[in-house]
Amino acid sequence: MKKTLYLLLTTFVMIACDDGSEPYVKPEGPDTSPVETVSSPARAKEIFDLINQYYKAGDLFKENYPMQSGDATYSFLWPYDAVVSGASQLHQLGYDVRYNEIVAGFEKYYTQTAHGNNIGGYGSSTNGATGGGTRFYDDNSIIGVNLLEAYHITQDVTYIERAARIVPFLKNGIDSKLGGALWWNEDYRYNPSSAEANKPTCSNGYAALFLLMYYEVCPASEKQQILKLATDLYSWLRANLYDPATKCYWNDKNANGTINTRLWTYNAAVMVQNGIRLAEVTGNAQYMEEAKTTAQGAYDYFVKTRNGILSYTDTDPWFNTKLLRAYIDLSEHDERAKTYINTYYNFINNGYKKARTDVGFFYEDWTGANQGRYYSLLMQGAVVESYGALALYRGETKN
Repeated sequence: MKKTLYLLLTTFVMIACDDGSEPYVKPEGPDTSPVETVSSPARAKEIFDLINQYYKAGDLFKENYPMQSGDATYSFLWPYDAVVSGASQLHQLGYDVRYNEIVAGFEKYYTQTAHGNNIGGYGSSTNGATGGGTRFYDDNSIIGVNLLEAYHITQDVTYIERAARIVPFLKNGIDSKLGGALWWNEDYRYNPSSAEANKPTCSNGYAALFLLMYYEVCPASEKQQILKLATDLYSWLRANLYDPATKCYWNDKNANGTINTRLWTYNAAVMVQNGIRLAEVTGNAQYMEEAKTTAQGAYDYFVKTRNGILSYTDTDPWFNTKLLRAYIDLSEHDERAKTYINTYYNFINNGYKKARTDVGFFYEDWTGANQGRYYSLLMQGAVVESYGALALYRGETKN
């Protein structure tokens, strides 16, 4: 995502799910039925209220609580998006969370130009009025997903209009190097000789998801090109970053052609969602089979017994949240998704009981073994979205 987070994400690569796990237990072996039944809406709202109490910065939010060295006044776009995603779930559950105002906050990250191209897009940071930093293609696609979700919830066409602005920004991020596809961000798009320049699953996967959602609401004259663009990105990922051993997707292909074979839950997640949508749009059942295969592959690869609890990865809960959302989407098409979701439900409930600070915020590690980056807004936003999505899936309401 953000350039300033590149080294941090590199660190994630070193410390993620393979460390600290106990001897492997095949996930479908244990009983994954819910250990307890809780009020997911209440827990989502509880953490959301804590975010508003401790992270609020005017109309926006802080990056961390407590503040960390080097923090700007306002959070980066990525954590802000996590707050919007959580607010979306709460709004659908019937809570008054000022949803429209929070979605409107995206515009404070918007900037009309960068690298002299005069193509609008959302920047990774803000001064409280306009966007700055680096413009990431995955960030912009994820914002687009949230904008289109806001449209479906509110029926306000303003959100379609704002989402439409993202399409030319994404198109500009594609070139012929490595056979097509999107770069990670604009800095690499305009400087592919950088040692860090790459075309990743996140940018291309989330662009495809956004475009498939936009396809549903865009003018008829755009539909053919939008579907082709989404399908081309999906096909590039299948050809370049699909891992046949795990059925998941590698992280990226560097400009020099080397593959970063790191696997992340959210990369599997978005391709599950893309397979579902492409099957629904095109009628080609192969896409659905690919989605189901990756869904099972991700469960088999990422879910392990850690600190005595069957868990998804013990770092990066925002990534895991996206896998949950994909499993919920898949649940209408694959009975196995119930097991995937039940495991997640037990995992987050373990975190609520055993992995929280004195204030009430979740640790990064929901097994309770380590606090990790509990201070990050991104970590807490993931909790709200997860509990909110589980509540909607389980048919719960705020009452």
